[in-house]
Amino acid sequence: MGKCYAEGTTEIIRDRYQESERKESMLNYQRYKRVPVVDYPEREWPNKEIKKAPIWCSVDLRDGNQALIEPMVVEEKIQFFNELIKLGFKEIEIGFPSASQIEFDFLRQLVDRKMIPDDVTVQVLTQCREHLIKRTFESIQGIKRAIVHIYNSTSTLQRDVVFHMSKDEVKQIAIDGTNMVKKYMKNYDGEVILEYSPESFTGTELDYALEVCEDVMDTWGASKDKKVIINLPSTVEMTTPNVYADQIEWMCRHFKDRERVILSVHPHNDRGTAVAAAELALLAGADRIEGTLFGNGERTGNVDLLNIAYNMFSQGMNPELNIENVNEIIEMYERCNKMPIGARHPYAGKLVFTAFSGSHQDAINKGIQALKERGLEHWEVPYLPIDPSDLGRKYEPIVRINSQSGKGGVAFVMDTYYGFKLPKGMHKEFADIIQKIAERQGEVAPETIMEQFREHYLEKKEPLHFRKCKVEDLTDTDDNFDTKVNLTYTDHGEEKHFEVVGNGPIDAVQRGFQETLGVKIKVLDYTEHALSIGSNAQAAAYIHLLNEDTNEATYGVGISSNITRASVRAIFSAINRLREDE
Repeated sequence: MGKCYAEGTTEIIRDRYQESERKESMLNYQRYKRVPVVDYPEREWPNKEIKKAPIWCSVDLRDGNQALIEPMVVEEKIQFFNELIKLGFKEIEIGFPSASQIEFDFLRQLVDRKMIPDDVTVQVLTQCREHLIKRTFESIQGIKRAIVHIYNSTSTLQRDVVFHMSKDEVKQIAIDGTNMVKKYMKNYDGEVILEYSPESFTGTELDYALEVCEDVMDTWGASKDKKVIINLPSTVEMTTPNVYADQIEWMCRHFKDRERVILSVHPHNDRGTAVAAAELALLAGADRIEGTLFGNGERTGNVDLLNIAYNMFSQGMNPELNIENVNEIIEMYERCNKMPIGARHPYAGKLVFTAFSGSHQDAINKGIQALKERGLEHWEVPYLPIDPSDLGRKYEPIVRINSQSGKGGVAFVMDTYYGFKLPKGMHKEFADIIQKIAERQGEVAPETIMEQFREHYLEKKEPLHFRKCKVEDLTDTDDNFDTKVNLTYTDHGEEKHFEVVGNGPIDAVQRGFQETLGVKIKVLDYTEHALSIGSNAQAAAYIHLLNEDTNEATYGVGISSNITRASVRAIFSAINRLREDE
């Protein structure tokens, strides 16, 4: 009776605990509220098409640079600037020179080394504070034409929790900033174009955003011949792209003189729809887009300008940027930003023109063949919206290994075909083996690559051949040496045995071989992974072993349904490879 009661109580407690866990793990969506849409039934943008490229403005050197883990130094910024010029950007925001000595020095380098072409306008950002605006004008002295970009946050949230200001007070910041730019431009010998951003525009009431922008333009004295760039940023992407388009079209319609405005957008990618938001904003009347190469920027990034440009290109439009060699752009971007391009990044990713599906490969190959046979004027190939060669890329349906193949290709074959995920440090070691074969016979089939892997690693069983081992955990030790290994193996056919203690199976076997073979060996790296799923699953283990006497290092590989046995086999494989080298 007591036992039954105890079991019943335990069951009730367990059920309540599980119910509590479920409640705690439920997605707490009720913490968030829907961002209101714009009541704008008269919208016209859904019936329009993008027909020409916008004014492009790169903010890589400011917005992009400030989001880097390791911001660019002056020379890296100069390299990036030169690449932007080469790509055809005519407006480039180069930084926040009043807030950073590096950015001030960078701008002065551009001026002193006469690196700014006459048809390129540099843009500098500053807050609406007099000492920053004064310093900004010091930085642009000697520049023929510059965009001075002032901003202040106008959103309802920031007015409340950050600035504790009324609408009028926040608007006055923008007006005062405009007057300060007018004040300091009197002693500037070049042309100044004013840009104003109501930061966090997407979180600002539309009528209030319009009021602030109109007052800035009136204060500046904007006209058809003296336009102001009004930049409406999606500083935080808050809702679907169609809502942003409604906001942009509403502003376009309600400016009292649209001709005195260059309407710019600056979308961020918090919801992953920055490209869509920018393209819909163009439909809604935007003239200009600020963004970065490949979308680098704060949080999830800025809008990817190259993505938009390539989208236009794929629709038969001239993007008015020199983007025909994406590999060169990638190389510069990754070198200066110290950030990789994702493998699936639109147009630029390493895998975007690779089809792994056999049916995709077949359709693409047939499409390319039909294109050639029929002499079609326009590109039409299944699964490939553009010809990769127009971007300096190639279509690779499969990885084919020959004498020109890199180490990554061999590793790719081992992973894709056979499930071996070689450690990065092993890529070159194994690729060198395949390279010699490729130089003799040309292309190397995946089957041959696997044969070589077996021969040089998995079946490397001489002169030392692993037979059996027993691993025992020691419980009465006062130190970390809590694993005892009894190992049996053959050395040139002669059976041998050792018993040794270490801080784990790998350490113990390493110590055993150091004692029996009289060599100093050190494990540099160890990785493992499952090869298959199920009751008969096998594991692969990789050991990077160093002979400290000769300073030679190599990898060994072992497989087994038991991970300890796979690790021991990997050690034997590595030692045999080292002794072979000797």
